[in-house]
Amino acid sequence: MDHDMDSSPSYFNPEELSSREQYRRYRKRQSSSITTPFFGNSVSKVSGARLLYEGNSIQRRPNAALLLEEIKQEVENYDPDVLDGTDPKINYPSKRHTSIDGHGLFEFVAGYGLEQPGQPLKSLKKEEELLADGGESTFSLFASLLDSAVQGLISFPDLILQFECTCRSVSESISPMLLPIENPDVVYISKNDELPGDLFVLPTTSHQEACRFVMTSLTAQLCLRIVLWLEGLAAKQLELEKKLKGCHVGSYLPSSGVWHHTQRHLKRKATGSPIIQHMDFDAPTREEAKLHSDDRKQDEALLEDVWTLIRAGELEEACELCRSAGQPWRASTLCPFGGFDMFPSIRSMFKNGKQRMLQAIELENGIGHQLRLWKWACYRASEKIGEQDGGKYEMAIYASQCSNLKRMLSICNDWESACWAMAKSWLDVQVDLQFTGFHLSKNLQNGDDSIATSSQGSQSVLPSAGPETWPDHVLDQQPRDLPSLLQKLHSSEIVYEAVSRACKEQHRQIEMNLMLGDIPNLLDLLWSWISPSEDEQNVLRPHGDPQMIRFGAHISLLLRYLLDDEMKEAFKDKLRTVGDNIIQMYSMFLFSEHHEELVGIYASQIAPDCCIDLFVQMTELRLNSSLHVKHKLFRSAIENLPFSADDHSKACFEGIIDRVLSKSREVKCAKSDDKPSDVAEQHRLQSLQKAMAIQWLCFSPPTTISDFETISGKLLIRALIHSNVLFREFALISMWRVPKMPIGAHMLLSFLAEPLKQPKDALLSLDHCNVFESLNEFEDWREYYSCDATYRNWLNIEWENADVPPASLSSEEKERAIVAGKETLKSSLSLLLREGTAWLNATENNVIEQTVPMFLELHAYAMLCLPSGECLNPDATLCTALTSALYASVSDDEVLQRQLMVNVSSSVTNNYCVEVKLRCLTMEGDGFGVHESNDGGLLARVMAAGFKGELTRFQAGVTIEISRMDAWYSQNDGSRQLPANYIVKGLCRRCCLPEIILRCMQVSVSLAESGEANDHHDELIALVASGMLPLFSQQQLQEFLLFEREYTLYTMEWWEEPAAADN
Repeated sequence: MDHDMDSSPSYFNPEELSSREQYRRYRKRQSSSITTPFFGNSVSKVSGARLLYEGNSIQRRPNAALLLEEIKQEVENYDPDVLDGTDPKINYPSKRHTSIDGHGLFEFVAGYGLEQPGQPLKSLKKEEELLADGGESTFSLFASLLDSAVQGLISFPDLILQFECTCRSVSESISPMLLPIENPDVVYISKNDELPGDLFVLPTTSHQEACRFVMTSLTAQLCLRIVLWLEGLAAKQLELEKKLKGCHVGSYLPSSGVWHHTQRHLKRKATGSPIIQHMDFDAPTREEAKLHSDDRKQDEALLEDVWTLIRAGELEEACELCRSAGQPWRASTLCPFGGFDMFPSIRSMFKNGKQRMLQAIELENGIGHQLRLWKWACYRASEKIGEQDGGKYEMAIYASQCSNLKRMLSICNDWESACWAMAKSWLDVQVDLQFTGFHLSKNLQNGDDSIATSSQGSQSVLPSAGPETWPDHVLDQQPRDLPSLLQKLHSSEIVYEAVSRACKEQHRQIEMNLMLGDIPNLLDLLWSWISPSEDEQNVLRPHGDPQMIRFGAHISLLLRYLLDDEMKEAFKDKLRTVGDNIIQMYSMFLFSEHHEELVGIYASQIAPDCCIDLFVQMTELRLNSSLHVKHKLFRSAIENLPFSADDHSKACFEGIIDRVLSKSREVKCAKSDDKPSDVAEQHRLQSLQKAMAIQWLCFSPPTTISDFETISGKLLIRALIHSNVLFREFALISMWRVPKMPIGAHMLLSFLAEPLKQPKDALLSLDHCNVFESLNEFEDWREYYSCDATYRNWLNIEWENADVPPASLSSEEKERAIVAGKETLKSSLSLLLREGTAWLNATENNVIEQTVPMFLELHAYAMLCLPSGECLNPDATLCTALTSALYASVSDDEVLQRQLMVNVSSSVTNNYCVEVKLRCLTMEGDGFGVHESNDGGLLARVMAAGFKGELTRFQAGVTIEISRMDAWYSQNDGSRQLPANYIVKGLCRRCCLPEIILRCMQVSVSLAESGEANDHHDELIALVASGMLPLFSQQQLQEFLLFEREYTLYTMEWWEEPAAADN
């Protein structure tokens, strides 16, 4: 007997392991295939989408600097592993779970990498390190998939599944210990599925009526989706355990459920023990006895696995598990109609097909009658097992078939199981009550009122209908609505403490808000977790958990695209305001992590003003970054935003450029105690920042965008126009005779040198009125700054020679100064004596129609500078004095006739700057018609007087150093019209041309001192006497005459020395 007990049963066949292998828990899998009973074989679209939609690498540009930058970047990112054939990136799986019920399922994010309360800090730190490598590629993959969905290349339901697959792949590649934290599922809300009419049989069955009811009842449909979602999570968790541990459901041998130890005990004929005396499956309940302890353990393990499969929605696999364990009777109690799937879903209808078995049963006994008898039996069994303190899993299994929620919750010690139990029992009760109404209406149509008198019967015999036939306390256990269901989850009196405590976790709060459809509260909740504190100045700096920020951005976008218009209208403002804040926060997070190429995908989804502000801020932060980084940001914007504003619902690239260029010219804020000591140097450095903004216009757009050539031309035109504006300002701030170059102007020239090497035929063919004019002005400024550079080179040599005693100067040093001086004269005279169109020609024919009086306005930001270079503090008294002095620069008749208005005030942003506003009435030759004088008119004359420091009623020698200036036409009400460029160009002619002539005179004097003759000196005199005289101020004429006097004296000395030698 002992030998029999120790050995294996004679009926044990090792070959039966093949049929049990898929359900075994603690045995390694023999096959390398990833096909499982729970997961299908459909190939995921993640890898395909990545190759198809992510796009190629950054295209090679004609910009030489960018090409060199990219080559340098590639060398720095060189990875020898690539040559070895290894790929450091994460490989994503090609299989996914396919047991989703059509389009009726919505899955909630149960983790998404979010931090859960109580998680150890060390675990979080380890998780962050492990996620570092996978996270980098995940950001790009998420953005690529989202961009594909926005463009219509993939549907949003497919997008959600791809998101889920991506998150799960990253989680599985980290570590099994992190899997409870990383439960990445995504929300999926879709429209109602249509019932397959070809599968209905007449008369209909109870299952078909149940499916019809669920598809027409929003509450029942919501319960169905919750149940399917939670079952899907459980199924995926099983698959995850199989993949990581190589284990399966089932921890016993085949046929181990036939109670071998109890059989041996009965053969011994032992008495006095509380062991059953018969081997039928009803014996434990009927005899109120128990199995042998070893058989009870095996039964408990079997029932635990059956419960796990039922919890995962795998009822068919649970039945097969019971049969293989030697308990086919238990499989029959789970599937009472021969394996007919009674779950009220469309998937079940397709699975069942047009089987007539259930129809035949219900034609004989009445629709739903057998089903109610089976549920009643399950209810009695669950209660009896609970009263006798039987197996908890067996009790819960039977309770799940009859909505006995109290018995189910006794083993649901986690949030998902408890929520599943409540939703499933509530769904079943709704279907049962619908059957009650179905029978009542049918009996009333047949004139049968017996149902009204049958309520007095006993509960042991279930009548055909009536809610009173079902135990009241079972009905009382069910929630009345979804909020009450969630309230039960919070109640520690109904559920375990762990369940109620889990309701406070972040991902559970997200799920419950989505279940309720409370989108406004969900968005507020997400924003409260990631928003900056009230005392934080920079509200756009990323805060909170990066995974939460990423999830919040994607859930906000998905809700916008998935919800119906009627639903979105109810909380449209919340989706726009809070949703935009969350998306903007994620965009800044990507930017802070140097994913500039991904920012545009998300920033393009927010409100136009916010999108433009965001890009402007990012361009400012990357102003001094490498060309490669700036090009990534440029391409991200131009690829994801329309170039022009076709409608006002979305930002455009032109809006970003307008704001960037406008903001680059703004006067920077300065502290009250930050007094500039060197105005010229300050303006020189500010010009560099202004010029850097032009670089955003000099990148070539990718050829993949539509209308590539037109956009390239528009960018170049805009760069030319704005560069000319800056050239005018830079010329006015670089009048100081110092060797330092105007770095801003020369940087602009370097930026535009390469784009302008391209053929200009395509550029001139564009329908833009300022193309030819802008090109001519650019060439004029290029020639001017070339002259300026040669002069400063000569001046630098002169200053170096001045530090050396004249007797110590070598002949090479003297010759170097002479050559530089002659080169300066040659380039300057070439500009001054050019044939054809004069330099910076402003004699434009203004076509403004004078139907109403038009005005000219000139606004300038400037500093009041002393001859020493120091800056004055412009208080109210000084501003008033300057206003009077500007009025006095013209005659009283002109003030009255042209309605001249002058306003000078301190700048709001910079305490050492003044704002000068001039306004006058247009007239023939100055505002409309041909501007023959080519000097900018009245406003340019007034401003030139202040710029040159020759205001009669102001402090002597104080000049207005202009840092920004604009002029335009305006109407009587002050509304601005077209820009009046001729005014600023005329002012530049008034200031630059006399300065060039004076510099030539300075060089001529130096050459004359060295004994070098100047053959063009007389041409300079004739030029001033003929047409340039009106451009000179009184002080400039005096300086000119002084230079002429010195030149004459040096020339006379050199003529006298040879004559004296001859004598």
